[in-house]
Amino acid sequence: MPLNDTVAKVTDRIIARSADTRRTYLDRMAKAAAEGPRRAHLTCGNQAHAYAAMGDAQADLAAARAPNLGIVTAYNDMLSAHQPFEEFPELIRQAARAAGATAQVAGGVPAMCDGVTQGQVGMELSLFSRDVIALATGISLSHNCYDAAVYLGVCDKIVPGLIIGAATFGYIPAVFLPAGPMVSGLPNDEKAKVRKQFAAGEIGREELMASEMASYHGPGTCTFYGTANSNQMLMEFMGLHLPGSSFVNPNTPLREALTKAGVETALSMTALGNNYRPVSQILDEKAFVNGMVGLMATGGSTNLILHLPAMARAAGVILELEDFADLSPAVPLLAKVYPNGLADVNHFHAAGGLGYLIGELVGDGLLHGDTMTVQGNGLKDYAQEPKLQGGRAVWVDGPRESLNEKIVRPVSNPFQETGGLKRLRGSLGTGVMKVSAVKEDLHEIVAPARVFEDQDAVKQAFQKGEFVSDTVVIVRFQGPKSNGMPELHNLTPCLSVCLDRGIKVALVTDGRMSGASGKVPAAIHVSPEAIDGGPLAYVQDGDMIRVDAREGLLENLNEEWRARSPAQPDLSDNGHGVGRELFEIFRQNAGPAVSGAGVVV
Repeated sequence: MPLNDTVAKVTDRIIARSADTRRTYLDRMAKAAAEGPRRAHLTCGNQAHAYAAMGDAQADLAAARAPNLGIVTAYNDMLSAHQPFEEFPELIRQAARAAGATAQVAGGVPAMCDGVTQGQVGMELSLFSRDVIALATGISLSHNCYDAAVYLGVCDKIVPGLIIGAATFGYIPAVFLPAGPMVSGLPNDEKAKVRKQFAAGEIGREELMASEMASYHGPGTCTFYGTANSNQMLMEFMGLHLPGSSFVNPNTPLREALTKAGVETALSMTALGNNYRPVSQILDEKAFVNGMVGLMATGGSTNLILHLPAMARAAGVILELEDFADLSPAVPLLAKVYPNGLADVNHFHAAGGLGYLIGELVGDGLLHGDTMTVQGNGLKDYAQEPKLQGGRAVWVDGPRESLNEKIVRPVSNPFQETGGLKRLRGSLGTGVMKVSAVKEDLHEIVAPARVFEDQDAVKQAFQKGEFVSDTVVIVRFQGPKSNGMPELHNLTPCLSVCLDRGIKVALVTDGRMSGASGKVPAAIHVSPEAIDGGPLAYVQDGDMIRVDAREGLLENLNEEWRARSPAQPDLSDNGHGVGRELFEIFRQNAGPAVSGAGVVV
């Protein structure tokens, strides 16, 4: 099947736009690669420090004849998705030794849980943690001891930060090793129902806690299709995971076999052998287009609209919001996973999962099937799935038909003809809406504005019964320069209750929503942000606002509003408490949301 015309057009545009930056990046990577294996440039004293604690492996490391694998880990046991990584370093070391190589933990990077910080002050550090992770990855690999690297990370900002770091060391081959989702617990739609009951005052905290604990109940990624699982999708679509490895549950024989296979793959790609495949060659324009197509086809997290441009810039590739906007109408929605449907990621995986979808999309010309991947033979290999055979992972052809069309569908029979995201533009700026879970009759809302400058004020207004008619809720001064651009997912229960009561509501904000954004129409990432004089700073209560995902419009219909002076809120409290003092330099230097809201790229 020839490549889809829109996919080809967007790819060619990105290649042309990125020509200078990509060439500069690749020249730098080629120069670094030409210097040969990194350990050759260390003095004997340098190397002795690096190998002092390596016991029997010291001699092999000093001889430098076999590859040494660096492990960059985001392990902690507060974050359920990352708790399984506790055992990975020893497993990786054993697999490396069995392959005649060595492996060392190069360093650790922070990993915060947005589920813990949701609605809390700590959320104001969440987006910036991506940049910290990238910086920590750089420090981890700066010892120059490694011929390849494996990256242990799953969740929201962790994978994007690791990618930025890996791209910076793009002359080193890289494999990303997932940990997998927790087994299914309380269904996500039942959890959401309990949250709404609590927001409405119908149940108490004891019932709410019981529901939450039944949903988040074990090691592994949360089972809804939020940012963490969208990241896992992305790594397969971009060829940095082994095929079919994303959604295998933790602590299973197949999960262990896939980790060992990932180590063997990383070792096979070093400059010491004949299959040198640096990550700079994998992270090219086509790979990022494949990632965007995957995002559209699966109805994934809006957070990736921030992360993909930031990741791409680290590899010299320039993505713009228009690329997402142009791909969305061309890519059908093929998956319904909560919050876009009732199934969780375990059900999705059982129904055919990523392998089935990749096969469909490659077959219909919607993906570049010829990209370089860690597996080596192009993205077509990712229509395969792993099986356990004699204690090892082997790959067989995956399903060619959906095993449950309520969850995954073929291109010929999609859930909807277009992708799950819509760009909005107009007098209020530029933003984006995730429409895959929003009812059709809510794709356009014209209603008076209620203006707030923090999410707690919205919840207080709801508790006082102030939302009695159709309303566009504007929460401004939530951008990266104001307070780090926190997610506002805590507003979902109360705004959902309004919808259930027959009140049409929409959210407009220069902040973020969760990757689990659901049925509330939300125009998010509005740029320029209010603190930079963006249009949201001029809106007042009562202004008639149009939020229109059909036509892609975000408008203030009040003719007088531009003659006003912008709001001047007191944001002094945003700069201290729970570590916010440390991030003032990040707030001052954050880029706009349309280019990824980054600090280091």
